[in-house]
Amino acid sequence: MWQLIGLSVIQSAMLSLGQLTLKLALARMPAFAWTTSFWGELLTNWWFLASGILFGGASLLWMYILKHYPLSMAYPLASISYVIALVFAAVFLHETVAWNRWLGVALIMTGCFFAAG
Repeated sequence: MWQLIGLSVIQSAMLSLGQLTLKLALARMPAFAWTTSFWGELLTNWWFLASGILFGGASLLWMYILKHYPLSMAYPLASISYVIALVFAAVFLHETVAWNRWLGVALIMTGCFFAAG
């Protein structure tokens, strides 16, 4: 049980970091175009590369979790990524998070507690 929770937290953190780095990558990109300069900038954007590595790692860990644990236990714990992403948005992107979103996060964590039990 605790191993599943630990793996789910790591996978969710990787997924949320992937979203954060993708957001940072897109903020540095010009408008989409089918040009060689656009694709050159995309492929040399280190934030974009980091997001791909993080998404790939999170996917591999998710496959491991699905292989070794029941889906009915693992899938609800994947919602931990919503919590981590909200914290990352507030801390790293300095986004204002309304109280009702924090309440939603508390409800998600309560649900994770019951799903893992």
